[in-house]
Amino acid sequence: MSTSGDSQEPNNDQKQAPLIEHLIELRSRLMRAVIAILVIFLGLYAFSNDIYLFVAEPLMALLPPGSQMIATEVASPFLAPFKLTLVTALFIAVPFVLHQAWSFIAPGLYDNEKALAIPILVSSILLFYAGAAFAYYVVFPLLFAFFTQTGPENITVMTDINQYLNFVLKLFFAFGVAFEIPVATFLLILSGATTVESLSQKRPYIILGCFVIGMVLTPPDVISQSLLAIPMYLLYEVGLLFGRLVRKRRAEKAAEEPGEE
Repeated sequence: MSTSGDSQEPNNDQKQAPLIEHLIELRSRLMRAVIAILVIFLGLYAFSNDIYLFVAEPLMALLPPGSQMIATEVASPFLAPFKLTLVTALFIAVPFVLHQAWSFIAPGLYDNEKALAIPILVSSILLFYAGAAFAYYVVFPLLFAFFTQTGPENITVMTDINQYLNFVLKLFFAFGVAFEIPVATFLLILSGATTVESLSQKRPYIILGCFVIGMVLTPPDVISQSLLAIPMYLLYEVGLLFGRLVRKRRAEKAAEEPGEE
């Protein structure tokens, strides 16, 4: 009896050991990611006011003469730049954070999965940055020009700095996520969850869905909704294009294999 019990204990220890090692590695990589964000934040904190002025420039450039942004809360002049600097640090650290996540899961992937995952990961990061840049350089000037020029007469525009920050962060996130549509569409086709033909037939529903998402994620006006919905649909078509290319490449490869044998 004692012999069988002794033989079971090492087996349990062997099962627990890999789990403990994975948890230790996960904690280590999470700590590295947090430390990277904190280091970037500390480096940027001295420029927190400059960062806020940069983000507020699209609105401030369009304010009528004599108008300015205001702080309606006591702590807003400190908290708004502080919050923006922290978000900026996270934004800059995203590649390193995702690299830590990739290093944790990569050992469990096959070589062909690794070869596919790396381009998808890199393209996801670049597309998110592209979405945020599109919001800042294209959407904000058009949107704020519309807001500041369509108000009633004798109304002075004086936007609260905290409300403005919450507004632009929401748009940054909305456009960053929206620009991930090509990756999501490509993965759906690649995984076999759907086909190019099926997605092509659903274009009217996709267009409607893009405008519904634009209505939910952006302010309640037609301009901002369209500025999000139209790029979303175009990016959806880009995902379909890459799906067709991959399907064609796989078909050609499958046709060559019998001849090689």
